Formats: sequence, C-alpha cells, structure tokens
Amino acid sequence: MISRAFRPFRALRASFRTLAFLVLAAIAAPAAQADAILHAFNWRYADVQARADQIRDAGYRIVLVSPAYKSEGSAWWARYQPQDFRLIHNPLGDTTAFRNMVTALQQRGIRVYADIVMNHMANEAFKRSDLNYPGSAVLSTYASNTAYYNGIRLFGDLRFNVLSGNDFGPARCIVDYNNVWEVQNYRLCGGGGDAGLPDLVGNSWVVAQQQQYLQALKTMGVKGFRIDAAKHMPASFMNAVLTPTIKSGMHVFGEVITGGGAGNGEYDRFLAPYLRDTDHAAYDFPLHNQLRSAFGFGGRMSQLVDPLAVGQALQPSRAITFTITHDIPNNAGFRYLIMDPTDETLAYAYIFGRNGGVPMLYSDNNESGDNRWVNAWNRSDLKAMVRFHNTAQGTDQQVLASGDCHLIFRRGDRGIVAINKCGNSVAVPVNMNNSVLWWNTDYRDALDSTNVVRITSGTYTFNLPPRRARMWLR
Repeated sequence: MISRAFRPFRALRASFRTLAFLVLAAIAAPAAQADAILHAFNWRYADVQARADQIRDAGYRIVLVSPAYKSEGSAWWARYQPQDFRLIHNPLGDTTAFRNMVTALQQRGIRVYADIVMNHMANEAFKRSDLNYPGSAVLSTYASNTAYYNGIRLFGDLRFNVLSGNDFGPARCIVDYNNVWEVQNYRLCGGGGDAGLPDLVGNSWVVAQQQQYLQALKTMGVKGFRIDAAKHMPASFMNAVLTPTIKSGMHVFGEVITGGGAGNGEYDRFLAPYLRDTDHAAYDFPLHNQLRSAFGFGGRMSQLVDPLAVGQALQPSRAITFTITHDIPNNAGFRYLIMDPTDETLAYAYIFGRNGGVPMLYSDNNESGDNRWVNAWNRSDLKAMVRFHNTAQGTDQQVLASGDCHLIFRRGDRGIVAINKCGNSVAVPVNMNNSVLWWNTDYRDALDSTNVVRITSGTYTFNLPPRRARMWLR
C-alpha cells in the first residue's frame, strides 16, 4: 500500500475529500445535525441564561428545559402538573424570564427545546372537587394583578377557566399497565387512594388550546418539543395537536419508557406503535437497556457492535440517546436503571463517540439526593466527549475490534473510540492495512492529552487501561 507518510498524495486526497464533503453537506443541508443536548433539568430560566456562554463554550448546541406554563409547588414533579397553558409562571420563572433565556441562547447559536405535558393536568383533588382549570383560586390571583398577568400571557382570556370536566376522561386509575387502552385513557395515580392526574381527552377544544400553546412557544424561538408521558397518549391525540405546521422546523421526540427493544413486551405494545403511527423521534430505551446489559456483570462489549441490527436500538434518525433521564433517579420505580458511576461514564463515551442518534446529557440540582449529576454538564471529561462528538459529526463508523471487555471503533479518519469495561488492562492488535485512518499522524486522546496513538505499520496494538475510555482525535 502507499504509505500515509506520502504528503503530496495526502494533500491531493484531502482536497478531493473537502470537495466531496461540501457536495454532501449541500445535499444533506435540510437535515438536522445530531448536536448534543444538555438537559438542564429543573434549572431556573435565569440560571440557564446566566450560563449561556459556558454552555456554548462546552459545546452544547441544544438545551432542553423543564415544562414552562402555570404550575405551583417547589418539588420537581410539580413542574409536570400544569394548571394553565396560557402563561408561563412557576418557580423556574415567568414568560419574560423564559423569553430572555431563549433570546440569550439563540444569540450564542444554541437552540432551546421545551418539555411539554399534553397528557394531563395537575392533581388538585386534595383542595377542590371540580375539574375547572386553572380554577377559581388561580383566577382570583390573576384578577389581583391584571397588568402583570396579562403582560406574561401567551394567549386566551385570563378572566375565565380554559378547561372543564368535559375535557377529561374517566376518573379511574391505571391498574393494568399491559392494557394499552387503559394506559392511554385512565389516570396516572400514586396509589394509597390518590385521585391521580386528570387525564385529558383529545377533543377539538383541548387540541386547539394545546396548539395555541405550542405555537406561542415556537413563536418565542423554541426549536423542539419533548413530549412527556407519550406512552400514555393515543397517537391520534398527539397527531391532532402536532400538525405539520407546528412541527415544521421543530425536533419532536417522545418519552416512551420500555424495558428493551424488539421482543420486549413494553416495546411491542407501546414504543413500536408510537414509532409506526407518528413521525416523532423517541428516547432510545432499547439502546439504554443494551448498554446496561453490556456493561453489567456477564455482559459483553460486543453487544454494542451493532445493536440496531438485533432490534436493540432505534433508527439513528429517530433516536435520542442517553445514559440517565430525570425519571430514573427521581422515581423509586425506575432507580434500578441507574448505572454504576464508572459504567455511566463509559456509556457516555459510547453514545458521544458513536455515529447515530442525538446524544443527551443530564444535569440536575440534586433533586434525587444522590448528589451525582449536579454540574455534570460542566465536568471536564464529559465536555471532552462533547468536543469529540462535535468534531466527528458527519463521519462514518467502523468497528475495529470487540470482545467481552473491549470495543474499538473509528469515526471516519478523524477519531478513534476505545472502551475497556473490565478491571484489567487489555492489549488489542488491529490490522491497519487498507484503513482510512492516517499513518504517521498523532491521534490525541480528548480525555487525556498525554495519550497518543500514532500508526506507523500494518498492525497497531491498542493498550487499554482498566475501566477507562479513550477518544482519540486527529
């Protein structure tokens, strides 16, 4: 083969590569890039705005913020109990603060995604028996300061309720979570006599109000919607609200929690139909389950060579990839999904290193009490992974080696990812003949700048330290 040290040939080839890249980029221009999402879970809008420069410099190009409407209560879960869609007013800020945040991020090239709740309204059975929203107490509050509340209004007339009992389904709690109709038409309840979250129906009035709300967010500059509890809504309801006009230029993805991919009962009953009956993206719970299996005891890293091929990952164009979501540490029923801290970091190297899906990083304010994800967005190792992801975007992926402990793959000729999950070092010889990777050129680890790969012959041996990831960039 011709040595990669032959510089004139490399320069000529680079010129053709640049031309080819520009042509392909022009063809693919309408498609959204898989830019990294920072899930700023339960952050105040003013705090997001204050960190705008740091967020940009860390390489995030999207920020997902918690639900923005009228809600009360300091607990994180209170943000998922809407009282009124017609204005933004909750402990995270009001409409003005939200608009200022969006503007500040836009000015730095960062898109804002809004977490939206379409399935239900707040459980207020403990203080009133009717289903009029926002209710007489909130209307009185509006009336006490009409200038302020009308000033932060998104749409509608705040003198009147916007919803009534006719807009809700049966006051019955979900009991059988394997029954699709029950899951999508009854209430989410906490047990012990809890009345549950009043479940909205997709009648024309409800659909119209939700459309006005989403359009108002879009007009303010929001570029994506995360649909909370999408598993609990018929696709017909979501499709009625999210018209082609509302979705135009927007990235829409739903939360449909499953215990795996193809063959898993939850996947077959809920996520597969959701993907079939909508054009939305979704959280890649199949891949998350595969990550937990591969990194767990008895698992093999070879399980991550091509999980899509065995139905254990979503199509790249529709996948939101993650290692942790806000539901996992904050709900007792999902805490079993929390990964070992080191495994979680290695899993981040995988999702930020691979080609496929839109990776999302979770960072909270210690709502769970674990004190583990506070300021995760600003961790040096995770920021280095985001930098690798941004640099490698648009390049192909090829697995170079895999086994029980290790996985090594390249991203075009720009980068190499290697992960060793085991407690012992691994030496892996890889044939470099006919490889697109450059010879006699430094590939430096984004996670440890002192570690360099330099290919000088037909075989290169990757020496992988225990429980570590390497992400080399040319």
